[in-house]
Amino acid sequence: MNSMRYLLMICSDENEEAKLSPEAMGELMQGYGLLETDLRESNAFIGSERLQPISTSTTIRIRNGKTLTTDGPFAETKEQFGGYYLIEAADLDAAIAWAEKIPTVTYGSVEIRPIWDEAAEGGH
Repeated sequence: MNSMRYLLMICSDENEEAKLSPEAMGELMQGYGLLETDLRESNAFIGSERLQPISTSTTIRIRNGKTLTTDGPFAETKEQFGGYYLIEAADLDAAIAWAEKIPTVTYGSVEIRPIWDEAAEGGH
């Protein structure tokens, strides 16, 4: 059975996260460490990154041939994209099982998206 790659996009409310006590943040980060160990040991881990706060983002748009830049996110949302895991999993159910282990899912959300398999799709 072929496996697929999935992007697990981690979203949460940065304002709520900032209210966590140092102990709670430590537990959260410990949970992430354990998750990454499990992903690596199962050979599901491809990569992951934590993003800087939304206040550091820049959005660009090209309209009528002109590049417009805006400080901040592309949309006003309650939850911000804060990081991701790129994993390999047998199917969506397996990807969901990994996403359920992401500590932030208890107060945020995780969007799971399959990665295009260019070879299988004929390069499209």
